[in-house]
Amino acid sequence: MNPIAMARARGPAQNSGPTIQDYLNRPRPTWEEVKEQLEKKKKGSRALAEFEEKMNENWKKELEKHREKLLGGNESSSKKKEKKKKEKKKSNRVSKIFSLLCFFALGLFVVVI
Repeated sequence: MNPIAMARARGPAQNSGPTIQDYLNRPRPTWEEVKEQLEKKKKGSRALAEFEEKMNENWKKELEKHREKLLGGNESSSKKKEKKKKEKKKSNRVSKIFSLLCFFALGLFVVVI
């Protein structure tokens, strides 16, 4: 049961696709048709290039707007950070004073008892 011998016994494989002769005999465009196709491609690529250029310009404008928005927001965010720091300092002062008062009040309460 040699697989190679069995394949040889079956004979050559049947080709289901086109032959080389079919490829050589296929219809081909004339030189004028080729020139027309090339011109159409150039026109199409110009239109595509113009479209891409326009989209790039729109994208740049959008980026500029976003940058301005962020840069404008940074100033206000830095002010907000400063306000938070001041509030935190005030709350720390108040909490320290309150804790000292509680400590002294408890100390006096313990002394009185």
